[in-house]
Amino acid sequence: MPVHDLKDQVARLPEQPGVYLWGNAEGETIYVGKARSLRDRVRSYLGAYGLSPRHDALLDEIASLEVIVTDSVMEALALETNLIKQRTPRYNILLRDDKNYPYLRLTTSEAFPRVLVARSVEKTGDFYAGPFLPAKLARRTMTLAHRVFGIRSCNEVITGKRGRPCLEYDIKRCVAPCVAEICTEEQYGVAVANTKLLLEGRNDELTGRLRDRMNEAAEGERFEEAAQLRDAIRTVQTLRDRQQKVATTEFGDRDVFGLKVGPSGGAIQVFQVRGGRVIERVELGTDPGAIAGAEADVLHAALTQFYELRVPAPEINLPTEIDDVEAMEEWLSPRAGRRVRILIPQRGDKRALVELATRNAELSYRTRFNETTAAHFDALETLRAELGLPAIPRRIDCFDISTIQGSDTVASMVVCEDGRMKKSEYRKFRVRGPGIRDQGSGIRNRASDPRSPIPDPRRCSRRSFAA
Repeated sequence: MPVHDLKDQVARLPEQPGVYLWGNAEGETIYVGKARSLRDRVRSYLGAYGLSPRHDALLDEIASLEVIVTDSVMEALALETNLIKQRTPRYNILLRDDKNYPYLRLTTSEAFPRVLVARSVEKTGDFYAGPFLPAKLARRTMTLAHRVFGIRSCNEVITGKRGRPCLEYDIKRCVAPCVAEICTEEQYGVAVANTKLLLEGRNDELTGRLRDRMNEAAEGERFEEAAQLRDAIRTVQTLRDRQQKVATTEFGDRDVFGLKVGPSGGAIQVFQVRGGRVIERVELGTDPGAIAGAEADVLHAALTQFYELRVPAPEINLPTEIDDVEAMEEWLSPRAGRRVRILIPQRGDKRALVELATRNAELSYRTRFNETTAAHFDALETLRAELGLPAIPRRIDCFDISTIQGSDTVASMVVCEDGRMKKSEYRKFRVRGPGIRDQGSGIRNRASDPRSPIPDPRRCSRRSFAA
């Protein structure tokens, strides 16, 4: 089967979560899937023939494989959905629908905002966060905002003139902005600010505040309140662990570059983000054996070649600085019909997405240049840097002198070429010379007596030996 021709590539896949894309001979994507372990999931296709006519048709048509690694299965699920909707592969029949994962909407356009679940992002001036995977995580977050911050959940028009608060106030799930004597607009604004802090993902800062409140409640022996705050902290920590890097409304439209440069060449991964979602991944790379050069030079070449026939996004995120940023922005802006900015994110979700693209570039580098060969050249590059050598050592001869029981002095030589041991060049030497004689003679052995003269290497005999 054609899929068996890819088994060498499958064997080199990482045991990480991600998305895999099967392609046909025409270069079309015919199936997109997610995996907790890319190697295990993709390897299962090698023995899947005969499961069903649909599987058999897919396996007969497979001609190529692409993978994108992610930080979690949830991110792989979000990316899988985006790629299926963008590429519409014909074998993903069950996933061809209009389902979107939920967002949380903070209605900042209202005087007294609420938190609502939304299935799409609309330009209403409200604040959106998400998407949330699984969907129940969105409702848990909304419930947390009600319980901890007292954000209202009703549809009532708030005037502050209500005679008494509703049951939500009595069970401590609302600060009652409907009664001005209980909660003013300024006080409610503090609750809204804390809620936005939660939705923006500033969870470390929020966790610190909740922990202070929990300790204060425990010291005041308000143990029920302290337990609620403890549960709130756990939920916030869960949200932090499940934050999505491949889909968030804060991304907007941007192109994110990841880069890996090594002795064998260079590999670039470009994530195209549109509407806050990664909809496409493009792979670029130097020819095998080419001199990759500095990272800035490779990035500069990638930008010019990538946008030669493409429209640039309003913002481009790079992993490292390049020369003449202003000139590059001036060259890209007319092609986009608007100003294009080139930025190097240092923190937050944008930096996390750059690091994710870089991890995929590293995987592409190992696949493109052969994982074993690339590792050998990486080791040589490390050795060159440690020893301060002007170039990579292509051949290394190593010698070791050994004296067995003070009699037979021998030496061995091993050879390394291009990072690989070359056993056909191994040699063994019998060291003979002034001061080197068998045990029992009257001449001293230098190995046991440092006053003995150093033997002349020109008088050493040698013979090959099998390693």
